Amino acid sequence: MSSVRSEAARVLGERVRDERQRFAISQWDLAELSGVHFTNIGRVERGESNPTFVTILRIADALNLNPAVLVDGLTADMLPDRAHRITVADLIRARGTGTAS
Repeated sequence: MSSVRSEAARVLGERVRDERQRFAISQWDLAELSGVHFTNIGRVERGESNPTFVTILRIADALNLNPAVLVDGLTADMLPDRAHRITVADLIRARGTGTAS
């Protein structure tokens, strides 16, 4: 049985589902409109997948949305823990090379 991949995936999926339901179309309809397999639409909506950039663009286009609407506010903090939580600013500071331009 699949499970939610991350909080970011859950939120993205919820947004896709909400938009799809706003238009009163099925997952099958969205799949046909977007060119994304209907099982993948379901997995995205349940937060069980990490959709590619292309998939996000196809879904957004089919829903007549700017893709930013689907990903707005999603951050790396919403992903599962990772080994390194260093930003480019942290790296530059640690190297003592000044600021990035």
